[in-house]
Amino acid sequence: MDIPYLIFVFVVTVFSMVLHELAHGFTAYKLGDDTAKNDGRLSLNPLKHIDPFMTIIIPLVLAISGMPVFGGAKPVPVDSRKVKGGEWGFALVAFAGPFTNLVLAFIFFLLFAWTGGTGLLGTFLSTGVMVNLGFCLFNILPIPPLDGSRILYALAPEAIKNMMRAMERYGIIIIYMLLLLCGGLFSNYMLTAANGILTAFQWIIGG
Repeated sequence: MDIPYLIFVFVVTVFSMVLHELAHGFTAYKLGDDTAKNDGRLSLNPLKHIDPFMTIIIPLVLAISGMPVFGGAKPVPVDSRKVKGGEWGFALVAFAGPFTNLVLAFIFFLLFAWTGGTGLLGTFLSTGVMVNLGFCLFNILPIPPLDGSRILYALAPEAIKNMMRAMERYGIIIIYMLLLLCGGLFSNYMLTAANGILTAFQWIIGG
């Protein structure tokens, strides 16, 4: 078992998911919803955001298993009735989280490229890249209550919206079942999408 890698996964996960949830809350606040602020969620305190299962157990189990690392955090409360822009405003709030992870992945990628990516620092930076890509790609899936479903609400016809609303209360159970029954499919999706994004990152920095 690679103990330094597991420590890096834990550190990057907590740091990244705090910023992920802050992005949701801050975007909602800027669009007129003060629910997250009143709930104390516009905070850098990890204890405000950590979900023991999704933020700690799932990422570490995946890391130990050698699978792509992904997970989540305790959702920031958002009152869609207060968010300016209706469904599109709500979609922007949802998009802010995965987008933050994508930006973090690119920052870690730049640092990895600039430092040469060797030793423990290289391992830490590469972990930062892959964990954030994992969080971005997982949370962007259009399965309620993941962020991707909130974005889809703004685009989908009413029939699809009704189906997604019906799934909402069972969403987490559905996600857990998919992870158990379709773990290989998830891994293939994560790896293929992550490799595509890494290629784009390399192209951006001129590699």
